[in-house]
Amino acid sequence: MTRHGYVYLMASSQNGTLYLGVTSDLVQRAWQHRNGFGGEFSAKYRCRLLVWYEAYDDIQEARQRELRMKKWERKWKLRMIEEMNPTWRDLFEDIAT
Repeated sequence: MTRHGYVYLMASSQNGTLYLGVTSDLVQRAWQHRNGFGGEFSAKYRCRLLVWYEAYDDIQEARQRELRMKKWERKWKLRMIEEMNPTWRDLFEDIAT
């Protein structure tokens, strides 16, 4: 049985520090980041806003996408966020309901 996966970007603020991650439970993981339990980097830089995500049928596909994106230039990630979420609003409420 394959597990679903998500690639996501958390931000400290609009055009702020970005954190790129992968998870099988986006609601739980975004909640952890929002509450300071997302890991050392995201806690230190207060990456608490879920600003972008992609869903995958297979977590391995999501992991491969994350690895490719980690090599991307920052401006490419910013463009991707602004295509999906031009106002950089926190998408947590969208996924948590």
